[in-house]
Amino acid sequence: MRHTALLLVLCLSLCVTAAAEAQPRTTESWPRGSLTQQGIDATRIMQLVATIRENREIRNIHSLLIVRNGRLVLEEYFGNHDADELHELQSVSKSFTSALVGIAIAKGKIKGVDESVLSFFPDMKSIDNLDDRKRQMTLEDLLTMRSGTDYHESGSASPHSQLNRKSRGWAEFILDRPMISEPGTKFRYDSGAVILTSAILQARYGVHADRFAAEHLFAPLGIKSYEWYKNADGHPHTGGGLDLRSQDMAKFGLLYLRDGRWNGKQVVPAEWVDASLSRHVEFERSRGGAIGYGYWWWVLPPDPEGEGEQDIYGAFGFKGQYIFLVPEHDMVVVVTAGGRGWTEESAPREFLYSHILKAMH
Repeated sequence: MRHTALLLVLCLSLCVTAAAEAQPRTTESWPRGSLTQQGIDATRIMQLVATIRENREIRNIHSLLIVRNGRLVLEEYFGNHDADELHELQSVSKSFTSALVGIAIAKGKIKGVDESVLSFFPDMKSIDNLDDRKRQMTLEDLLTMRSGTDYHESGSASPHSQLNRKSRGWAEFILDRPMISEPGTKFRYDSGAVILTSAILQARYGVHADRFAAEHLFAPLGIKSYEWYKNADGHPHTGGGLDLRSQDMAKFGLLYLRDGRWNGKQVVPAEWVDASLSRHVEFERSRGGAIGYGYWWWVLPPDPEGEGEQDIYGAFGFKGQYIFLVPEHDMVVVVTAGGRGWTEESAPREFLYSHILKAMH
């Protein structure tokens, strides 16, 4: 019995090591596995897939991918959607932009999250509504959506709608916003803060976020197919303008689940991954725990009806785009969708808890 136990321990150790090393070297070379082999109740998951395919109880889902232990164990597309589609990420783009900030800080031309936002734009001759609060605004205030400006996204007259209609001058428009609170004190969902980040990269590195991502994030991950929505100035919409394939969304999720390492290379600093997934802001309690916000990542509580003890992390986008990180199960879940209304848009969060987590052995 002692020899059997020792062999079991050795086997488990080798399996864990192999799982940690399982990462695709290119998008086409994902290590594959079956749901059952990776400890997932295949019957429950395939019931979920069938329900999605019926397009009744769960509507307008375009793709569902599950990565467990570094292996792609489920890849399903629905309707006329397929693996080659560059799908809109909407606000999932924000989490990619967060990674770029961490990479840029590690490279040294951005000092850190405490650096003043205005310090990035010394040549800007005039900034409207300039006061001490705006001078105190830091990069971290942008990352946690606590800039203190009046930027919001509610309605056709909102600052965000106005920006989306502008063909030029996004950075100036964002920097000119009136201040309504002290920076770092009040959360206000603010895509403008994320869009401004591309101008920050341009100021320090001479290239906008799309080119910076191509060299420092996408190339190491082997991501070759992507599109950014950009204005006439060449300024990419880093708050919601990135389109990617579902598999490449999963690669980004696995990168974060592996503390920023990819095939032996530290692509995003591990400290940045940790800081990005930390609860810098906390909101109402939901499913037995509080929802939090990090550096353009959401933090969800573990499954209250299961035995989960560790937070779940998410990149969320309009219409139901999601990357979920479930460290407790070494799992990434990707969903793309065309949800209409809150019920459809939030459905992936519901079936993550009701179906996927309950399928874990």
